[in-house]
Amino acid sequence: MGFPDRIERVVEIAQPPGVVWAAITTAEGLGAWFGDEASIDLRPGGTARMSWNDGPTVELRVERVEEPTVFGFTWPVFGLPDDDPRRTYVEFTLEPVGSGTRLTVAETGFAQLPEDAHGKAYDAHSEGWTSELGELVDHVHGA
Repeated sequence: MGFPDRIERVVEIAQPPGVVWAAITTAEGLGAWFGDEASIDLRPGGTARMSWNDGPTVELRVERVEEPTVFGFTWPVFGLPDDDPRRTYVEFTLEPVGSGTRLTVAETGFAQLPEDAHGKAYDAHSEGWTSELGELVDHVHGA
């Protein structure tokens, strides 16, 4: 039996897709809810950087940009050494729902990890998305 490979979260946001898109694809937006500071070159193959005042700096690679509905990137796996080449893929999908947005976040690639690393990484990312999406909702609602 294999390990879970996918984390998926869905959140309803009472803001139009354009507002949510800006929050997940701009340095200002990402730095307001996802990290403490961010930069992004929003094009496939572009790089993004996220840093936390009390934690690491992480480099991301932009993989997919279909404004205003799909944004995807790869990033390092929590708990692996900095020079480990394995990455997971994160994809945000935005769907208009009434005057708001249904945001689906899916992260895949955990099945590639060895048993000793899988649980730690999967649990950390799973808990992280729950927390981070709460911060995103607060951010776009001006909290």
